[in-house]
Amino acid sequence: MMDTTAAKLADLHEKLRIADNPGGEKADAKRAAKGIPSPRERLRMLFDPGTFVELGQLAKLPGSDATGYGDGVVTGHGLVNGRPVAAFSHDQTVFGGTVGEVFGRKVSALMEWAGKIGCPMVGINDSAGARIQDAVTSLAWYAEMGRRNDLLSGLAPQVSVILGKCAGGAVYTPANTDILVGVKDASYMFVTGPDVIKQTTGEEIDAEDLGGVHNQARWGNIHHVADTEAEAFAWVRDYLDYMPSTAHERPPVINPGLEPEITESDLLLDDFLPDNDNAGYDMRDILVRIFDDGAFHEVSEIFAPNILTGYARVDGRAVGVVANQPSVMAGVLDTDSSEKATRFVRICNAFNIPLVFVVDTPGILPGVAEEAKGTIRRSGKFLFAYVEADVPKVTVVVRKAYGGAYAVMGCKQLGADINFAWPTAKIAVMGAESAAAILTRRQTENATPHEADKIRTDFINFYNTMMATPYLAAERGYVDAVIEPSQTRLQLRKALAQLRDKDTFRTPRKTLLMPI
Repeated sequence: MMDTTAAKLADLHEKLRIADNPGGEKADAKRAAKGIPSPRERLRMLFDPGTFVELGQLAKLPGSDATGYGDGVVTGHGLVNGRPVAAFSHDQTVFGGTVGEVFGRKVSALMEWAGKIGCPMVGINDSAGARIQDAVTSLAWYAEMGRRNDLLSGLAPQVSVILGKCAGGAVYTPANTDILVGVKDASYMFVTGPDVIKQTTGEEIDAEDLGGVHNQARWGNIHHVADTEAEAFAWVRDYLDYMPSTAHERPPVINPGLEPEITESDLLLDDFLPDNDNAGYDMRDILVRIFDDGAFHEVSEIFAPNILTGYARVDGRAVGVVANQPSVMAGVLDTDSSEKATRFVRICNAFNIPLVFVVDTPGILPGVAEEAKGTIRRSGKFLFAYVEADVPKVTVVVRKAYGGAYAVMGCKQLGADINFAWPTAKIAVMGAESAAAILTRRQTENATPHEADKIRTDFINFYNTMMATPYLAAERGYVDAVIEPSQTRLQLRKALAQLRDKDTFRTPRKTLLMPI
């Protein structure tokens, strides 16, 4: 009998107990065999302890039994570092975590809720994709969720954590979020899995080669690879601390006002750069000295490693960092690095995060392979994204800034607000050796090898001393100040404090040149 309050409460408790793990012992065994946590355990790794509030726990398809509770997804909200965040987590033990009608309704409602209150959205994906037995209904709800990705895009941060083998819609939807995070040896992404490919094309390929996390990161689809799930969620928590809750707010200010004077760490920069212009070094060693707390939260570290993108803080406030990496391909700009920087710049601009460019690049990579990639079309969008960005923009040229790469890496003419250069900066159309090869051609044509070498050496010395210096740029106002390297951290603090209330008026319009 269900007439008494006690009986009704007991019935509720039983339903919630079952709904907490609809698959029961079979689900536990399946997860144990794979060595993976439950969806609620994953959510607990994301949220502050005790703050997760579940929504739709008792939702299921009409007529289905208790094993269908939740319909393959756990949805809800909680706090991450004290701020509201909405999240869903696929339950692979219920319909394989595939998308059905109730699943789609739950996730879509949560995305609308995130947009309504203004908070980030995190999706924990471990799904085989569409629910085949639901036919067009599953496809319809994938489309509904995809439409809501657009509603949140640029309004609230969206993060996807890819776990297990995700296929079809389970990767299309995450691909339209801001950041995708995977786990080493555990995350896979593919439009269609190896079995379907074998049946449709006859091609045999294993899951690792087709969509393993390292390959997907190398191709630019995954933006961070963690060693464990716990580390993946810790990375996401840190990432969200650099983000505002919505585009109408500013990111939180954390630990401002540090070290108001030059420190020993700052002074190390004065003799950091090698005297040989062609010697490589790790740009990260500079970045951790010019930003707060020695912290640099890198994004897309495996894709196009010749350019670094990530987040840091200046006086406690988040900034987006784009920096050339001289230890990889000498820091040259190619198609992939330009595409990587383009996407990053647009995200920072959407969420009002100032941009700091740190420059040391010999130029833009030429060649048939680059042209075949469509570098004119794809790399050109980097320039457009920088011009379009109306957040504060500061540039520091530490060494080489040659040719077109000088322009796109935050030059004054493209809209940088404040430009600094170290005395070691070399700003020119090209490097001295290349210039010598072109401009001394006539003088060396009929000279002996010894005389030709002397002519070229004299020209290179003249070029480096008189032409490829930061002072010509400073004389013309293209550089606002030539600074001692040890002053960089404090100069960035002053510059961004001055630019804090920057306001750029733009005529409302739809942007024609969309990102890649």
